Amino acid sequence: MTKKKHSLKDLLLIHELAFILLIFLVSVVGAIGIHLQQQSSQESNRINLVVQEVQQTRGDLYRQMKELFDAYFLDDIEARTEYNNFTHSVENHFNQLQKIAVGDAEKTAINELHAGYQAFVSETSALFDQHSTLTSDDLKKILNTDLEAGLFNRYETLLARTEQLLNQKQIELDAQLEESKHKSTFLLFTPLILAILLLIFSRIFLKRSIVKPIEGVLKATAEISAGNLNHKAPDEGIEELASLSKAINEMADKLLNSQENLVRTEKQAAQGLLVPMLAHNIRNPLASIRATAQVMDDPEHDAETRESLQGIINTVDRLERWTGALLAYLHPLKPQPSNTRIKDIVEGALEPLQQKIAKKSIQLTLPIWPKTNAIKSDYIFTDQHLLEQVIYNLLLNAVDASSNQGAIAIQLKITSNAFTLELSDHGSGMPFIPDPSAMNAPTTKRFGTGLGIPFAFKVCDALGGQLQFVARPEGGTSVIISLPKNLHLPDQ
Repeated sequence: MTKKKHSLKDLLLIHELAFILLIFLVSVVGAIGIHLQQQSSQESNRINLVVQEVQQTRGDLYRQMKELFDAYFLDDIEARTEYNNFTHSVENHFNQLQKIAVGDAEKTAINELHAGYQAFVSETSALFDQHSTLTSDDLKKILNTDLEAGLFNRYETLLARTEQLLNQKQIELDAQLEESKHKSTFLLFTPLILAILLLIFSRIFLKRSIVKPIEGVLKATAEISAGNLNHKAPDEGIEELASLSKAINEMADKLLNSQENLVRTEKQAAQGLLVPMLAHNIRNPLASIRATAQVMDDPEHDAETRESLQGIINTVDRLERWTGALLAYLHPLKPQPSNTRIKDIVEGALEPLQQKIAKKSIQLTLPIWPKTNAIKSDYIFTDQHLLEQVIYNLLLNAVDASSNQGAIAIQLKITSNAFTLELSDHGSGMPFIPDPSAMNAPTTKRFGTGLGIPFAFKVCDALGGQLQFVARPEGGTSVIISLPKNLHLPDQ
């Protein structure tokens, strides 16, 4: 299964989102820390304010006691007014405490403290009205016993309980603040750890997905520029670099094909210039030699002389056939297609071979041709003469390779768009693998030129088809010709 490539654009988007998330986490952690700090600071200020207000009530309470003593022992006429002013101030402190108290425990303690103060005010206010009726002993009892040991002591107890409650809350607040510091420290380390992990991941990703593939692409371009067109750029990394590597590899393949085609074209061009000149210069002397040998071939000569003359004629004919085949192979093919039956093409190729087939008593098996009145399924639009020459050359090879009383089979397969013609013999098989790009092929024939198979490859390519040679397991060779039903020329 091919691993899906990731685009650089998508990966950059993921990195940007990761950095944005990291910044968001840092902001959230900072906001939480600031919020906890502010919350703790506000709570600490509130507790201090409660303590301060409670202490104010206590101070004003002592001042009220002083005004009461001044009224009794110093006969201060302003003492009652000052007393009432302090009472009003204490009530304001309690109203403020009611506003800033939080929780049932605080409110209950402040209410009890307020009730105790109100009891104190109720008792001491009455003393101002009894100033003239009380004796010294009664006043001493009230001030020392009732007020100090009773109401004032009870108020002090309530005040101490309230302060203890506030101190406990302050301790809890300090513990909560310390825990918040630990949490804030942990939260601050979390984005730092994430940032380190993101940095490590980015480094690994950049090295594996970008740096390493770029090094491979640079190495591939250096190898290709040095002429090593078989070197391939690694198809790895991000999608863009993989596409670049693919484009470089395709370019190298095209350059390699262009180079091979250029070499082949240059060879054929050189041969095309050389061969006609050589053929012209060779044919004239060959014609004279053959004519002279024919003139000298007299029945009165002895057998050895006549055999020598016949050898000269055969050698000249062989050189003539080699020169003609060479010229035919090098000449550019220009197909002249026409609509004809595949049966007529095969029979036209077999006609010159009937004598050889009969001489070797070869059993020839032909395909079952479609009836003439049937649908024209066996018609083909191609160059009849070129195709006949190809089939003739291939059948000639099969006949020559077959032993006496051998067998050759011709099979035909027709599809909606193509013909497949298979020629099979039971000979010794081919001692070589035909190469479509070779100038000529090896030959085992006495007078063979080695150009029949390359010529067949060239014609099949010009007719838009394919030629394939297959060694038969039971011996012999099968030649498969695949051709389209309709030949499409470039200028059509």
